[in-house]
Amino acid sequence: MRQAVKIGHGQFNGKNTAVEHILAENTGKTLPDNHVMNSMHYIGFDIHKKVISFCEKQVDGTVVDQGILRANRSSLTNWAKSRKGPWRGAMEATLFTGWVYDHLLPYADELSVAHPAMLKAISAAKKKNDAADAAMIADLLRCNLLPVCYMAPEEHRQLRRVLRYRNFLVSEAIRMKNKTSGLLMEVGAEYNTSKLHGSKYFKELLDNLEDVPESVIDLLKITRCNLDTFTNLQKSLLHALRADSLINQRVDLLLTIPGVGEVTALTWVLEVGDVHRFTRISKAVSYCGLCSAQKQSVGKNQRGPLSKQRNKHLQTILIEAAKLAPRWNSQLAAVHERELAKGNRNRATLAVVRKLVAYMLVVDKSGQPFSPRDINADQELSQNQRLTNQPYGTADTPIRSFGECGSEFGVNGHAKTAPVGKAVVV
Repeated sequence: MRQAVKIGHGQFNGKNTAVEHILAENTGKTLPDNHVMNSMHYIGFDIHKKVISFCEKQVDGTVVDQGILRANRSSLTNWAKSRKGPWRGAMEATLFTGWVYDHLLPYADELSVAHPAMLKAISAAKKKNDAADAAMIADLLRCNLLPVCYMAPEEHRQLRRVLRYRNFLVSEAIRMKNKTSGLLMEVGAEYNTSKLHGSKYFKELLDNLEDVPESVIDLLKITRCNLDTFTNLQKSLLHALRADSLINQRVDLLLTIPGVGEVTALTWVLEVGDVHRFTRISKAVSYCGLCSAQKQSVGKNQRGPLSKQRNKHLQTILIEAAKLAPRWNSQLAAVHERELAKGNRNRATLAVVRKLVAYMLVVDKSGQPFSPRDINADQELSQNQRLTNQPYGTADTPIRSFGECGSEFGVNGHAKTAPVGKAVVV
């Protein structure tokens, strides 16, 4: 055991941590050299396509090992097996983080992924290289200052990858449709826009085209073939995701909300992951990119456009769904009409999508189907309570289902009466 040195009462040996200083101040003792806090090593990884830089430090910041690894599984396995003691690792979230995280997870006591937008210490550094980045991540990890982000389970991320690829196929199919229209307009051919992409009409159109070069007809056939391929593939992927046992129960519950379809429900489940990490609806709204960034100083609040720090995949699908959902959901239609009366159509859509997020979050967290509030019954109950002077929330007051909790949250995403996941009394 090292000799105890109290703060302010002797020489600082450069190896005592803050915990050891407090222990020495209060008890006159220090931690033994073999204590778990002294034996634990902290490793930062800077991951690239071909190489991975690492820096291994002790709890007091002493560098134990650092170097560069080839970015392949065999090199990582040999390196991980050569570690002589317990270690915790951290890496920045990049395109290549997923497979590295999954491969190193069995070897580490704990493995974390850092939010790239919050690692300002790296981007603001004057000296920036791979070794310095790895050392900075290791320092943030051992000092418990690492901005950790959520890492979904491997099986969940595999399904999410399939869904995003399906969305890619949809975008490619749209490009093929636009290319078909463009080719016809280039040669001055007349066509019916609403029927152009129907198989029967397209075949008749090709047979009746006049004064059109053969090369254009060949290109139109190729474009149509690509369109059919992309469409069939995205449908098969969507069907496979819908039948997956890992998520189908959550998807079925979300489909009980009028205005929520298969694509919206699948996107919510796979992009959100663990829904219980959102303790408030306002946090879910922020994650979906449906609010502006907050800039507050000296009591002054400054709001700007929608924040770019969001899940762009989820934001896109939700906004598209919000444009159609009022047709099928009377409550969302009322929200849209109320906001549209103020004169801004985009703000009306934003209000609908925020309300939709509230509904989906409450249904997903509660595990109960959506049950809309009966407005007439509420008004009748309210009148009876006023007549009898009966307070709200008594034992005789009926409790609504969890699915209705979303209606208790305002358009701005802040709770009015109750937190998420708890029954609300009328």
